[in-house]
Amino acid sequence: MLVPNLLIHNQDLTFEDWGLVDYSQALERQLALLEKVAENDSAGVIVFCTHPPVVTLGRATQADDITEWQGPRVEVSRGGRATYHGPSQLVVYPIVNLKRPRKNRQEKEIVGFLRDFENAIVKTLAGYGLQAQGKSLQKKSEGREDATGVWVNEKKIASLGIAVKKWISYHGAAINLDSDPKAFQGLMPCGFSPQVMTCLEACLKQAVSREEFKLKLLAQLKLSL
Repeated sequence: MLVPNLLIHNQDLTFEDWGLVDYSQALERQLALLEKVAENDSAGVIVFCTHPPVVTLGRATQADDITEWQGPRVEVSRGGRATYHGPSQLVVYPIVNLKRPRKNRQEKEIVGFLRDFENAIVKTLAGYGLQAQGKSLQKKSEGREDATGVWVNEKKIASLGIAVKKWISYHGAAINLDSDPKAFQGLMPCGFSPQVMTCLEACLKQAVSREEFKLKLLAQLKLSL
């Protein structure tokens, strides 16, 4: 069972579960980890956590992305537009050293890293019988630069957006696990209607063990990144 602040060493990447943590505090901790990874030239750290409700404004955020949202907002350096983070999600922050060649990838390959990250989520969802699709590959051909993330049919189940500093990745993915009618209300998440968003519970029509999902996702991330 995963518990907050547990460190698990598996080959080169390490793992931390921060539990419920304020978004701004989590960002500070990411940047501190990034500096440590850069200083030590280590492989990096995979972080799992959850945030109280907040809207983050990525570099591509547009004026009409926020409609009636009255809660906290944070401007961030990741790619993408405005989106929601909240307790119904699992948030994943891969603090990964991209200066190192990785499995099937060259050093400093940012696009390849994003696709591998996205595919790890797709493979985890496949373990639940869901045929999900990562859209980092398809977004340009479909003319939707904002259609990144992981989708199940026409519904979006995970949002992705990373940034890179000193060739270390940070920010990451928000995966919708539990049903929450208040999530995504009052904004256009990643430029889409709130009705486009879905979650694992809605797709399966039953609740899912969060700890089980963490273990399955961590295993895929260790294999992919």
